[in-house]
Amino acid sequence: MMRINQISQYGIQQYQKSINKPDEGMKATQTDKVEISKQAMELQSSPAAQAERQARIDEIKIQIENGTYQVNTKATAESLLNFYSKK
Repeated sequence: MMRINQISQYGIQQYQKSINKPDEGMKATQTDKVEISKQAMELQSSPAAQAERQARIDEIKIQIENGTYQVNTKATAESLLNFYSKK
């Protein structure tokens, strides 16, 4: 019969301290970077696109309030697959 000794709290605490301690060398090298495409900049500044987007938002809000909004799960799944398969 195999005997398993009880694990001490001290050993667990030492392990947790080493996991939670950030690596000093990695702090200085990690940076965040965001790039916005030209197409996205144009869409954001286009008054026609903003009006169209706002109309769609208003339409969805009304459907949600009336309880008639339905998510097209098939189209959502296909869009996700297409997006992630391109990467």
